[in-house]
Amino acid sequence: MNILVCISKVPDTTAKIAFTDGNTKFDENGVQFIVNPSDEWYALVRALELKEANAGSTVTIVTVGTQADDAIIRKALAIGADSAVRIDVAPTDAYQVAAQIAAYAKENNYDLILSGKETIDYNGSQVPGMIAEFLDLPYVALATKLDLNGNALKLEQEVSGGIQTLELNAPAVVSCTKGMAEQRIPNMRGIMAARTKQLVVKPAYSNEEFTAFTSFSLPEAKKECKMIDPNNMDELVNLLHTEAKVI
Repeated sequence: MNILVCISKVPDTTAKIAFTDGNTKFDENGVQFIVNPSDEWYALVRALELKEANAGSTVTIVTVGTQADDAIIRKALAIGADSAVRIDVAPTDAYQVAAQIAAYAKENNYDLILSGKETIDYNGSQVPGMIAEFLDLPYVALATKLDLNGNALKLEQEVSGGIQTLELNAPAVVSCTKGMAEQRIPNMRGIMAARTKQLVVKPAYSNEEFTAFTSFSLPEAKKECKMIDPNNMDELVNLLHTEAKVI
């Protein structure tokens, strides 16, 4: 079983967010970047568990990005991936990212393509579904469990009121969410091994993109909280009507 795991570079959740060039670009100065958590904790770790349980399997990670992404790629290699591919293009939208990954995957005939449910910077949940469409493969979104028996996949998803179980055959694309696996921390052996693992840089397959960002803005700062006596309902109603204007 040859598994491809899509990973993305995202700002650490503690990073201070700012914009530049007239609020048209994210300001990366001083920002600490990490592997997108759901890509790392769920997709990559489950891929490694499947590899460990199925002799002869391989795990490759793929990223669409520039040389600045190499550090987070090495971290993913330290967790246990066998090799990595970086498609050398600065990503601009989900369609472009999916098209690049799909073009690479088509060349290499992977049995299973995994990704996290979404990136924590854009929360779009678009890329894995688009990859499946480009490759004309079955797609399961937001899977919480994935088991493998030969070429057969058994998956679970949380749905309204319960759990849905699905069965299909590889090749397939799956986006992974909480419950799929537990986080792994790179150990010293993995960190040292990651330095010599193969990182292949591929040129862009195309430059097609469908969208462009015209501006960014920060959410409004939280307003001062007013404390109201729980026995003074008249004041609460008055403030909701005159200031909050919600009634």
